[in-house]
Amino acid sequence: MYGRTRISRSTGSFSDNIRKLKNALADCDAVVIGAGAGLSTSAGFVYDGERFERYFSDFREKYGFTDMYSGGFYPYKTPEEMWAYWSRFIFVNRYTDAPKPVYNELFDLVKDKDYFVITTNVDHCFRKAGFDKKRLFCTQGDYGLFQCSRPCHEKTYGNAETVRAMVEAQGLVIAEDGTLTVPDGVKPKMTVPGELVPHCPVCGEPMTMNLRSDEKFVEDDGWHEAAERYENFLRTRGGKVLFLELGVGYNTPVIIKYPFWRMTAKKPDATYACINYGEAFTPEEIAGRSICIDGDIGEAIKKLT
Repeated sequence: MYGRTRISRSTGSFSDNIRKLKNALADCDAVVIGAGAGLSTSAGFVYDGERFERYFSDFREKYGFTDMYSGGFYPYKTPEEMWAYWSRFIFVNRYTDAPKPVYNELFDLVKDKDYFVITTNVDHCFRKAGFDKKRLFCTQGDYGLFQCSRPCHEKTYGNAETVRAMVEAQGLVIAEDGTLTVPDGVKPKMTVPGELVPHCPVCGEPMTMNLRSDEKFVEDDGWHEAAERYENFLRTRGGKVLFLELGVGYNTPVIIKYPFWRMTAKKPDATYACINYGEAFTPEEIAGRSICIDGDIGEAIKKLT
């Protein structure tokens, strides 16, 4: 639909656009936040560089990949090797706090507003920052959930205890503050005991992460309930609605970006705002009711607060 739409990019100074967005937040009746990977990147959840080296340098040395994302696709020879990698990945990207308080500052910004969040992120950062579970729709899954790989039934399972056991079985230590450390002089194992490899309690097939990658993604009761609450929020909120898009790229624009553009166009009192480093733009159709900020999300939120 928007492939041939004329696009208007960010104009005006950073400070002027921050002022406009601050006014829009103060004046709106409701806020719909749409969040993509750029928000977690701004919060410090990056998959390469120092953070990758800290937790996965042994995997780099053995297998040759240089970032966490690539490691998720590596063809490990055994389930025990695969789960050694994935348990570390899940723990540091789901059960530890983000290095920067961007999500907490965003919550402070909207906690007294009538808000709802739709996100493609699967790292649980919104909940850890205090966002209401009933005002949150995670469309693409959750690192903290397992599902049957077939799948033989539409149910998911929390994985916190299993992941923790896998990580500790590799010789890593989980500190009191929840961070993961490698003790001095210890070379972590790159495998987990076979009895920790998760299998479906119904059919016995291997479990996998509840992440949307193909038609086997499980949309459980919680997913459908959240989808219904989101649709109800959109249906019942009128007046001055602010559609605030944060760090959404073009991997899945049909989930957040295009719907936000379409709903802004249909609601005459709505405002569309986008904060994204290098990708802040809007269709010319709604440019007069849009605020596009090309910059770091964390920096922008600090200015807004």
